[in-house]
Amino acid sequence: MVRVMATGVFDILHPGHLHFLREAKEMGDELVVVVARDSVAEKMKRKPFIPENIRLTMVSSLKPVDLAILGVEGNIYDILNLVRPDILALGYDQEFDEAQILEEAKKRGINLKIVRISKYSDSEFNGTRKIIKMLKEKVY
Repeated sequence: MVRVMATGVFDILHPGHLHFLREAKEMGDELVVVVARDSVAEKMKRKPFIPENIRLTMVSSLKPVDLAILGVEGNIYDILNLVRPDILALGYDQEFDEAQILEEAKKRGINLKIVRISKYSDSEFNGTRKIIKMLKEKVY
């Protein structure tokens, strides 16, 4: 069985998220999605609009997702111990140091392959920040 792990904030679900998760699911037998904790998302990007427990519920209900879990507080790489993925699917725009991820996986005895998912461009609604910007511009 090939376990694929995908991570993200998933603050405002949009078609780009669905594209990301569908492609990730096609890489293996099981897709585990790690939903970022509010505190981690705030530290790495910005404070989410939607609380983590609701984001987790939303992601859990998506068809490609076999299991959705909340990420860990503190060292984000500790989630590798829990999930033990064979493949880590990263979004085209996720800013992670792939070499560091592989090093952290190796320290934990995990033979990990990293795959970048293609950009979804079939809609202008392909990014949370783009959607937020559009909403702000349309406020009357």
